Amino acid sequence: MWAVSTVTMLVLAGLLPDFQLQSADGDSATRIAMTAALGAGAFGVLSAVVWPLLVRLLLLVPALVLGLLVFFLNGSLLLVALRINPSGQSEAAPETAVIVAAVMSAVASATGGALAVRDDDAYRRRLSRLAIRRRRSRPPCAATPGTVFLQLDGVGHDVLTAAVAKGLMPTVAGWLDSTHRLTPWRTDWSSQTGASQLGILHGSNFDVPAFRWYEKEHQEVMVCNRPTSAAELQRRAIGRTADGGLLTLDGASRGNLFSGGADEQALVLSIATRRRGRENRSRAGYFAYFADPANAVRTALSFFAEVAREIGQSTTARFRRQRPRVKRGGLYPFVRAFATVVERDVVVAAVMGDLLVGRSAVYADLVAYDEVAHHSGPHSRDAEKVLQRLDRALALIEKAAEHAPRQYRIVVLSDHGQSPGETFRTRYGLTLGDLVRAGCGLPVPRRAERTHSGTEARAAVRAALRRPVEEGGEKHRPTRHSEPVVLASGNLGLVSFPDVPHRMTKEELDARHPALLTTLANHPGVGFLLVRSEEHGGVVLGAYGAEIPLGRLDGSAGPLAVFGAGAADAVRRTHSFPHTADIMVNSWYDPESGEVLAFEEQIGSHGGLGGAQGRPFLLSPVCVSEPVGAGEELVGAEAVHGVLRRWLMEADGPQVPLAEGRQENVA
Repeated sequence: MWAVSTVTMLVLAGLLPDFQLQSADGDSATRIAMTAALGAGAFGVLSAVVWPLLVRLLLLVPALVLGLLVFFLNGSLLLVALRINPSGQSEAAPETAVIVAAVMSAVASATGGALAVRDDDAYRRRLSRLAIRRRRSRPPCAATPGTVFLQLDGVGHDVLTAAVAKGLMPTVAGWLDSTHRLTPWRTDWSSQTGASQLGILHGSNFDVPAFRWYEKEHQEVMVCNRPTSAAELQRRAIGRTADGGLLTLDGASRGNLFSGGADEQALVLSIATRRRGRENRSRAGYFAYFADPANAVRTALSFFAEVAREIGQSTTARFRRQRPRVKRGGLYPFVRAFATVVERDVVVAAVMGDLLVGRSAVYADLVAYDEVAHHSGPHSRDAEKVLQRLDRALALIEKAAEHAPRQYRIVVLSDHGQSPGETFRTRYGLTLGDLVRAGCGLPVPRRAERTHSGTEARAAVRAALRRPVEEGGEKHRPTRHSEPVVLASGNLGLVSFPDVPHRMTKEELDARHPALLTTLANHPGVGFLLVRSEEHGGVVLGAYGAEIPLGRLDGSAGPLAVFGAGAADAVRRTHSFPHTADIMVNSWYDPESGEVLAFEEQIGSHGGLGGAQGRPFLLSPVCVSEPVGAGEELVGAEAVHGVLRRWLMEADGPQVPLAEGRQENVA
């Protein structure tokens, strides 16, 4: 490593005019080489000793700002290394020092990776640096196997199998050929991360009707990826199950919306609003990764490369007039780079650290695919490239498990899939909100406004920047002539009337707005409606006057027929939720193409019924019991929680409910 750094410094000195390793009078080649060696050695020592201290001091700085400071800090360390060089001959302009330091760190990282591939001992030492401090402070781990759950956010069952068939995911392919089995499962009606991950981690996603919904008694919009809402949903789930979650026994939660009851948490949204303390280490995962200057520089370089890649891909799509397409300008390139580079690297490093200290259970969410598929499409080349990089991350975690102090079982799963299709606004020139206003006889804007999408990556960026509250979470105060609150969750829409304190019935809606339900049900972009009924309890409405009471709903005929098996049960369950909207609107769905119409600005969407969005996967080792019996189907996130908990108990590590005081603390 020292030799490569020395050669790199010599090459840069020959290429950059403002970087010199010799005096003005000239020096011999031997003296120049000695100067380079001493300078490279000093820079390496400072990087190893001073850099971790700088990063720890800068944990108060927002994560993205820290990423931008990487180059400046690294350049400053190089200037210090040149100043303390005993030869006294080397010097560099400040801006040149930044370039030299970045190149040297990148070369050092590449060299270390190459050495690690050839040398297991070197690789073990490199991985151990991530966890050596915590390992010293922890008692020896149990001899029973540990389990790591890796969630590939938004990767549907069919997308995974297609990627394996194309050779995009060789690590997953190797597991399927030898050690793992693949099982599809079916989501609830709300096919999105908030509902699925809450059910998987905490065993209950009751009363989570969508990604965002309006609660009349609080006069507030709940949003799953807003920290305050996530904390409240976690509290409700713990209260309902009387259990802390899947990870209550020596668990770690990484990059998730919810904690799962874990003691060790990093980048967990439900604790992002708390003050930093022993119970709140939501941003500590950044230190675990950025403490290594080579990692910091590599991630910073990859971040800006990803920004450039997204700008190039979106420009190409625009010039080629690709359809469907959504706008991908503004801050989106940086949001995408954060999800596909920064958050991925930090979460993977945190998981590797957990394995090396021998934690019993780890659950981590990798959101990269979901973010890219929303804007590029679930089957696009952009999304396929992300799958390739995620497969390499899985391989890295597998390698780390080989050096862990206990055996690990790796379980990979997804929380939902994504269904392709253009947006409702693109096809019809108006939003769902415009259609509702028209049905209510309210004025409709001449130009439809876009409904901005809310994704896990955007929430993570806001939390990293310490601006965690999503716009649109304002209170909706009821007035005498209050307008409806219309919210979108992928291809699921929710309509609520805030001036009516209860969930309105079909009869009340018809009396107040006689044309509303007919306008919605007969629109070609709408698949079906769910409303409460005084006569039948609940009814599903469709085009041409279709009206089926929930008691007679079987899914074999009527508006739900095209949505497949289980749709009727999913609708009935959501109808039982206290906070189900006055009108639940599911978009049109084409079973032949698998396309839906998103009410948000997404060409790959999820949140409702229709297509691949409701068919995620569970990839489990064959050494654990079968997820479900022969001929049975795994339905709902709560059922997945039961399977994962069973596997933890099979490893002789039963998860126990938290004490009452501990539950409140985690909540």
